[in-house]
Amino acid sequence: MSEQVTLPVGKVHLLHGDNLPILQGLASGRFRLIYVDPPFNTGKRQARRRMSTVRDDEHGDRTGFGGQRYRTLVHGTRAYADAFEDYLGFLAPRLEQAHRVLASDGSLFVHLDYREVHYAKVLLDEIFGRECFMNEIIWAYDYGARSTKKWSAKHDNLLWYVKDPKRYVFEHDEVDRIPYMAPGLVGPEKAARGKTPTDVWWHTIVSPTGREKTGYPTQKPLGVLRRIVKVHSRPGDELLDFFAGSGTLGEAGAELSRVVTLIDHGDEAQAVMRARLAQWL
Repeated sequence: MSEQVTLPVGKVHLLHGDNLPILQGLASGRFRLIYVDPPFNTGKRQARRRMSTVRDDEHGDRTGFGGQRYRTLVHGTRAYADAFEDYLGFLAPRLEQAHRVLASDGSLFVHLDYREVHYAKVLLDEIFGRECFMNEIIWAYDYGARSTKKWSAKHDNLLWYVKDPKRYVFEHDEVDRIPYMAPGLVGPEKAARGKTPTDVWWHTIVSPTGREKTGYPTQKPLGVLRRIVKVHSRPGDELLDFFAGSGTLGEAGAELSRVVTLIDHGDEAQAVMRARLAQWL
């Protein structure tokens, strides 16, 4: 009879304030996995309206199932500025601290888009060393408006760096399998087992009407963060996100028995995370 393994209980620590001085106060080599989703420097003000609907046969502004009328309620807008005159100057000291607090066998994931990812990679090569760059992962999705003047941008970029290219955590057995695009070419046994993903990850965005949605403007899907957490850390490990936003790393890490430290200076981000992560605080 096999021995039952008791996993540690997940935990989330929320820290409120400017992430740079907080990072400077953290112990060196503390975190097995660091994931950050910094502002993308779009030059715009990011905003998302929070809405719900209620049944209202008399004053409803939309029609639902069975011809029933519903009225839209707008609860407010969550927003933040996403523009920096010196973006790399803003990121550099924070990524230097990330290198310092990363464990000797740890991984850093930096989540960006096409606007700044190339410049950020050059910066990370300087901080970590080019030999410590492991992958650029493309998260591809298919949702939203289409441009009529250029190819529509429907992907984000995740840069994966390690502290030591000869010694890092990569739990291959924890990689989730996905269906073959042409299962008839590989035979029934392989088709049933599925295949491991490549460096291109197809995954839907957070559904605007789904239960996962918090209303935070830049919330990332749990499925993407779960994959990173399962493969690049182990139960009981300490994880860090110092641009925590809606706290997706906190939920993914805590439910997988990790201890997650989340840092964000925004009052709204803190409120969203406290509500979302209450059971692990």
